[in-house]
Amino acid sequence: MKIAVVADIHGNYKALEVCLDYAKRQGVEQFFFLGDYIGELAYPEKTMDMLYDLQQNYKCIFVKGNKEDYWLGNWKDFEKSWVYGNSTTGTFLYQYERLRERDLDFFRNMSIARSVEFEGLPSIMLCHGSPDSVKYEIRELNDEVTELLNNCKENIILCGHTHRRLSLEKAGKHILNPGSLGIPLASMAKSQFMLLHEENGGWTPEFVDLEYDVETVIEELQESGLCHYAPYWCKSTELLLRTGKISNGQMLKRVMNLCEQEEGKCNWPFIPEKYWQKVVEQAYEEVLGRT
Repeated sequence: MKIAVVADIHGNYKALEVCLDYAKRQGVEQFFFLGDYIGELAYPEKTMDMLYDLQQNYKCIFVKGNKEDYWLGNWKDFEKSWVYGNSTTGTFLYQYERLRERDLDFFRNMSIARSVEFEGLPSIMLCHGSPDSVKYEIRELNDEVTELLNNCKENIILCGHTHRRLSLEKAGKHILNPGSLGIPLASMAKSQFMLLHEENGGWTPEFVDLEYDVETVIEELQESGLCHYAPYWCKSTELLLRTGKISNGQMLKRVMNLCEQEEGKCNWPFIPEKYWQKVVEQAYEEVLGRT
């Protein structure tokens, strides 16, 4: 048996298309999806339709990510907070305006974690952050993560959220993060996912890197109008897609820190665009040597 494990698509349907084609050619029988299906990129309906089509011919298991909570209204006063032309929240508005009721129902039916059993094989826990939280970040084998492993009856935990690959092991239990398919970190502009191979009564992970049409994805930020909803967020995303350096979350922290330094406080999410502009220009200089 072969299983494809996909996390953090974030609306990158071009990368998803390449991933699915590759997985099918490898004889994959099942797909596990670990949350954050849309969020940063243009034409979210294309990603969603590809997932619906896949379900027609393959067994798929989906769990909820932190992005799905946004679309389901689990952000207080979200309709007032998401503003056109605001780099902090404009992308949320763009995505939400294009979601269909079918998509919202799809997200509503997801749980934050799923346990999967296989006869004669180690059991697997699927989650986005951790089995208890879509926002938890597993980055290292610290005391908290060790306790998580001890409390988990499954042999393997598959997680995403950090957009970085990870393989941890302790006392015969494993934590695996396939990286992000849509906007990975430290990826050299390649899409990332993972195959699980059934071998000798266990599971052997294979991390996969694939090239895809990055430039078209970037062009669509402009073509779709998304760049007008969230100008500097899109510039940040463009840098990340091309280089795999400086996540949007890291960029936001820099923006908030600068805003607080300049004004004594940062009224998130209503952060003036001038701070976004300055931070993004500095990031381009830092990574590429130009603004």
